[in-house]
Amino acid sequence: MKQHRSIIIGCALCVLMVALGSCSNNSHKELTEEGVMSAESWLQMVDAGQYEESWDESSEVFKSAVSRAGWGQSLNSVRMPLGDLVSREVKSAQYATSLPGAPDGEYVVVQFTTVFSHKKSAIETVTPMKDPDGVWRISGYYIR
Repeated sequence: MKQHRSIIIGCALCVLMVALGSCSNNSHKELTEEGVMSAESWLQMVDAGQYEESWDESSEVFKSAVSRAGWGQSLNSVRMPLGDLVSREVKSAQYATSLPGAPDGEYVVVQFTTVFSHKKSAIETVTPMKDPDGVWRISGYYIR
């Protein structure tokens, strides 16, 4: 009888551990999806040439790294020559709570495989972070 009860308790603990692990993975999956949606929405502004507006919608971490005018100038010299967006697909999206050179927080590092009219193969990396007010805002952008 004691052995039977121990097996039942052991099984119950295993089920609970699996369920908690799944909840955590589901939570990270949902957060990752939110980050991807934020990145895609923000990129629409960049694609439309709304460079200063994209800066306005970025995180404080981003704004402290580059001025509004500097951001506009950077994109005018780097992004604009690539031409119009032809296609963009999510290559990868990774949830993280710590990134090199950034304060601890909630981040999603999203890589897109992108085709522009003047560059047939590019990788865009967009890093949304969850700001203290709960809103996902972009903290980094890089094209290679």
